[in-house]
Amino acid sequence: MSVFIIAEAGVNHNGSIDLAKKLVDEACSAGADAVKFQTFKATNLATKNSQKAVYQKITTSKEETQFDMLKKLELNKKEHEELIYYCKKKKIVFLSSPFDLESIDLLNDLGLKTFKIPSGEITNLPYLKCLGKLNKKIILSTGMSNMGEVKNALDVLINSGTKKNNIIVLHANTEYPTPMKDVNLRAMVSIGKELDIKFGYSDHTLGIEVDIAAVAMGATCIEKHFTLDKNMEGPDHKASLEPDQLKEMVRAIRNIEIALGDGVKKPSQSEIPNIDIVRKSIVAKTTIKKGDVLNENNLTIKRPGIGLSPMRWDEIINTKAKKDYQEDELI
Repeated sequence: MSVFIIAEAGVNHNGSIDLAKKLVDEACSAGADAVKFQTFKATNLATKNSQKAVYQKITTSKEETQFDMLKKLELNKKEHEELIYYCKKKKIVFLSSPFDLESIDLLNDLGLKTFKIPSGEITNLPYLKCLGKLNKKIILSTGMSNMGEVKNALDVLINSGTKKNNIIVLHANTEYPTPMKDVNLRAMVSIGKELDIKFGYSDHTLGIEVDIAAVAMGATCIEKHFTLDKNMEGPDHKASLEPDQLKEMVRAIRNIEIALGDGVKKPSQSEIPNIDIVRKSIVAKTTIKKGDVLNENNLTIKRPGIGLSPMRWDEIINTKAKKDYQEDELI
């Protein structure tokens, strides 16, 4: 199964539908399977005096509250419809993370088949129950959580009506950008093993190497933030890939998928012609007369590998030559 690559536009549209469409264009150009936005009403998401995260204070105005920042980044129903239509036209999957119950209903009414649960909602019981009842495909991010919290969220989703095989759990870290020492990529594999679930990785590091490693370790889904320009104003641009980097990430992941192969150790089709050239055979080290005893003094091992295999050395030693041999002649 091909790795499902989500190009996370998030709120990097800065509230502009035109910018959002340009992000869709770049996700398509990069070869991503889906482009993901965020669906929320600021009034449902944060209190009026909620503080911003440290990274948000660095990347946006210190004067504004989290509420004020979010208000500028909302997309309304009409803009969602426009984006969904645009994605269909461009033949890329439209995804969005709902951040409140009203947003779940909106996306459901708009016909979304797959829902992405953001890390912050993993302990939101009413939210999980509401989404679980829809029995949709679910991609669950697990930043800031421990294994017990991930299991509890899964139990709620499954008990509410979602089939387990319709859920993918993404290991994640919610610091933007994530320091390498905090990635803990092995935890992604632990999620898959301990919870017997499909797993992947939602990445907030600055480069693409962790995403490539995640695929090599068995990830079936990769999510990565991207932007048109890292220098744009807004909370997430600096921790996002620019279009050329997104293309490189997708290209690298597709190559790794091919390189992983079927797991059977055998000569590949491309190297079979090299076997006779690179391997060696037992050959005459010197002139050998019929009846001479074959030993270390008159035998050696050289290329090509079209004669007796050197693995039969012990069989041949101390037997008698059945014919004459010239130096370098295959035995």
